[in-house]
Amino acid sequence: MSDATTGSVTPATSGLLLVLAHPALERSRANRALAKAAKSVSGVTFKDLYESYPDFVVDIETEQAALVAHDVVALQFPLFWYSTPSLLKEWLDIVWLHGFAYGEDGEALKGKKLFVACTTGGSAKAYHAHGYNRFSLDEFLRPLEQTAHLCGMEWETPFVVHGASVKDDAALKSEAERYKARIASLLPARAEA
Repeated sequence: MSDATTGSVTPATSGLLLVLAHPALERSRANRALAKAAKSVSGVTFKDLYESYPDFVVDIETEQAALVAHDVVALQFPLFWYSTPSLLKEWLDIVWLHGFAYGEDGEALKGKKLFVACTTGGSAKAYHAHGYNRFSLDEFLRPLEQTAHLCGMEWETPFVVHGASVKDDAALKSEAERYKARIASLLPARAEA
């Protein structure tokens, strides 16, 4: 595979593709802090879906090529109505197609890792059987976990920031550092030169 930026030959896959889906990123202190931290990690390719596709017209071939070119796919989003924001769902629906991501001859994502990072408005206590939301966050993320399974991907333990909107600057900085470390830990080991 040729690297478009340098023209050099690179391995078939490398690095981490971070797909951010936040329809109002300018109003999200938490997701902006997390994205900034992740982008500072070498080996991360960053894509903001709402910036790239404000009209929801997704370039399927470009997105599939990006998926193929990375070992790890990370999805970052705020939990909206117990699910992903709508553009992320649309992106999954039209990019992760039968014959590409799953099904007969659909092995493009097989063996890759799927990692989810999300923020919630509620506290961690709100996400369990006796909490306000009645279910654990793992239960709300189960469709994404099943998507990973269907595509032959390795499901990574999600990264969650609860109560994101009420965290002060110091707490957000701490969460961003924790996220940066987690992102770095997911990257494939590189051979020393």
